[in-house]
Amino acid sequence: MSGHAHHTAPNEPDDGERFWRSRAGIAFTVLAAVAALYLLFEHWLHVLGVLPWLLLLLCPLMHLFMHGGHGGHGGGKGGAGGA
Repeated sequence: MSGHAHHTAPNEPDDGERFWRSRAGIAFTVLAAVAALYLLFEHWLHVLGVLPWLLLLLCPLMHLFMHGGHGGHGGGKGGAGGA
């Protein structure tokens, strides 16, 4: 049992989920998608010019976030990095 009170019933969505399923949330999502596609199509050459840099940036980001599952460098026992 958790130590805090819930304001909604277990099967009832919370406020964040309610917004995205409301008319305003759906309208915002459609508008954001149309704006993203417009910017992508209008600035396609800029996107292609930045793509190699995004791939290079992806390498250190993956290194940072993917090591969380096993404790990072030196997290294992009996490895070659031991003293």
